[in-house]
Amino acid sequence: MIEQEAEAEPTQTPQKVTRDWRKRYAYGLVLTDFLVLIWVIVGVQIAWFGFTTSQVAFNGRLNDVALSYSFTSLILILAWMLMLGVFGSRSYRVLGTGTQEYRLIADASVRLFGLVAIVAFLFQIDFARGYILLAFPLGVIVLLFSRWIWRQWLGVQRQNGGYSSRVLLVGSEASTTYLAAELARLPTAGYHVVGACIPSGTVAGYLGDTGIPVFVSIDRLQEAMIQSEADTVVIASSEELSAEKIREISWSLEPGRQHLVVAPSLTDIGGPRIHTRPVAGLPLIHVETPRYTGAKQFTKRAFDLVASVLLVACLSPLLGLLAICVRLTSAGPVLFRQERIGINGQHFQMLKFRSMVTNAEDLLDQLRLQQRDKGNAVLFKMSDDPRITPIGRFLRRFSLDELPQLFNVVGGSMSLVGPRPPLEREVSQYGPHVHRRFLVKPGITGLWQVSGRSNLSWEDTVRLDLYYVENWSMTGDLNILWRTARAVFAREGAY
Repeated sequence: MIEQEAEAEPTQTPQKVTRDWRKRYAYGLVLTDFLVLIWVIVGVQIAWFGFTTSQVAFNGRLNDVALSYSFTSLILILAWMLMLGVFGSRSYRVLGTGTQEYRLIADASVRLFGLVAIVAFLFQIDFARGYILLAFPLGVIVLLFSRWIWRQWLGVQRQNGGYSSRVLLVGSEASTTYLAAELARLPTAGYHVVGACIPSGTVAGYLGDTGIPVFVSIDRLQEAMIQSEADTVVIASSEELSAEKIREISWSLEPGRQHLVVAPSLTDIGGPRIHTRPVAGLPLIHVETPRYTGAKQFTKRAFDLVASVLLVACLSPLLGLLAICVRLTSAGPVLFRQERIGINGQHFQMLKFRSMVTNAEDLLDQLRLQQRDKGNAVLFKMSDDPRITPIGRFLRRFSLDELPQLFNVVGGSMSLVGPRPPLEREVSQYGPHVHRRFLVKPGITGLWQVSGRSNLSWEDTVRLDLYYVENWSMTGDLNILWRTARAVFAREGAY
């Protein structure tokens, strides 16, 4: 058991380092936001008025006090910068993951547009409509793109352990071990676990096989934070942690420099389903129950139908060419039909371009006995499967063998986005909770497809499918479709 002793006077170096990266990142955002707005607004002014000096009209005529568009552009840039700051779009709490940062930028911009419209109406200012209607949407688009570029850079830094909150976990051994594994799964979220504090003690000096040191006494939390150079305490579940004890931990942290995060037992719940409501001093978390009927289902089906019909129409020359290639390069039918399990456990025939020899299923039992370096206990995958034909290897490389599933989408047995459609022999190995994936239609693509594909463990595959089922939305579907386009051109996981 490791019990760390503070041998030197406490210093604020870790907190200073933490503040420094947060300030540096915020200053970087301020600079790029400012440059983006100058480029957009001044560029729109020049494009609309040229390099001549133009003045804003008041009540249809020029006012006695001339107000040039150059001065108007300056005011608009400063006001936009102020709104982005007031709405907290540069706060470290919204940076790195999720869509909150982007929503705040859009919200601040829309509010500013509304404020400009109100001011123009009240003071009868006749702005050039093209100037305003071009500047705002173009500004939002370029701001979002700039923040996306920043996010890619931040993700790389966090992958290397930088620009992250240094976290000390507090809770039971089981809960802290699970939380450490989940946070390590997504380093781009910006939580780097550097230590754990378990009230009941532990049998080893490290948290499982994670290499994270364990500090025994919660009463010496500040010493543990100094030793581990932590700036954030994350409270996990533990029977030994009473409400009074958590409150004492909160009081012991230095305001503005040390932070407290409480991790509830809820997992794999999407942000839009969670609402926090303080009641009588209790931070109650409301979790909306997922719904699979009504307007959302109708919208999803309408989108699937329209998009799949358009894709079939646009890709019909490619579909015809691929069908000819499959037919001429190997013996057997062009299409491979396989029975899969869909929504509510219903059986359906899934279509694919045939990428294997015709007796592939007969060879499966022999291949299962061989050593494999891909796939998992339930899903059979091989990186060099001998059953795959030469043209089939090319089709799988770019997921072109999946294109006939667009006809499954048109027919209603599949969706563009959803859980992976399983085989009946796979379903027989499911645990009771895994059957929740049948509450929605299976998809051509999904979280499984864009998060590692065949390289995932069975547990990760189930977790991603269930997360989709519990949190699906049209916005999420569009995001997955975008990520699919990138995943198709990446070699990793395509077998």
